Amino acid sequence: MFIDTHCHLSIDDYDDIDLVIKENRNVEISNIIISGCSYDSIVESLEISNKYDDVFVTIGYHPDQVEVVDDEKIEFLKEQLKHPKVVGVGEIGLDYHYGKENRDAQIVLFEKQLKIAEEYNLPVVIHSRDATEDTIECLKKYKEAIRDYKKALEINPKNTKNLNRLASVFILVGNLGEAKMTQQKTLNVEPNNSGYKEQMGTIEKIIEDEQKMKEKINENKFDEAEEICKKLIEKVPAFTDLKKYYIKILIENVKLQEALIFISKEITFEDKMKDSEFDYLTALTLYFD
Repeated sequence: MFIDTHCHLSIDDYDDIDLVIKENRNVEISNIIISGCSYDSIVESLEISNKYDDVFVTIGYHPDQVEVVDDEKIEFLKEQLKHPKVVGVGEIGLDYHYGKENRDAQIVLFEKQLKIAEEYNLPVVIHSRDATEDTIECLKKYKEAIRDYKKALEINPKNTKNLNRLASVFILVGNLGEAKMTQQKTLNVEPNNSGYKEQMGTIEKIIEDEQKMKEKINENKFDEAEEICKKLIEKVPAFTDLKKYYIKILIENVKLQEALIFISKEITFEDKMKDSEFDYLTALTLYFD
């Protein structure tokens, strides 16, 4: 038996919803979860779920609804989350595919619904298109979403592809212990997978180098610590919490003039625009003065 965990089932798309439900049952799909992601589709999805025992729903406001969602619609969402057929919040998220003009408003709506999901202890269904970094930043503030994903994967430990993705997320947010444990689960199932082995090697090397760097700092061997720290900064993917953490260590513990030169090359203008509150060049200059 199978569960269709995400679909859009509406009279606008199907002439005969009864037939769609019947066809699903005939191919051993035991349950269907519809995502209602606008006011009207939430109402319709709940009506369909009331009619069929094997249909459940997730509800929330898609980012394309950002201009029309007001406080009244948020209260409506909260009230409908009490419905016995509601099993999650979504799909919610960020979509910059057609532009970023309403980026800030999208983030506000997304985080508002993530908070609601935490309050109601419900998992979330994420929509993210051309907005990966902002989506990750939002999720880091509401980490129950990642925990729910982890719990779901633990139900099916053979889903190595998604376990590998989860390990990558843990690297991005700087949780190397969880990254290593999750990556090991992929290797338990597929020990000869070269991609999984390579990512495990990267995680283990970062952990090993971080330990060495801390030891050198404790021994006041800042020249050696500096070289290790530079390698860690170069090794960590993207402009993530882990990269920021190592750069802060570089600022605090190594020769500042050399660090200033190195960081001016390492941190691009685009990186600084993404994280304008943490201006490493200014911090270094002030510290050095």
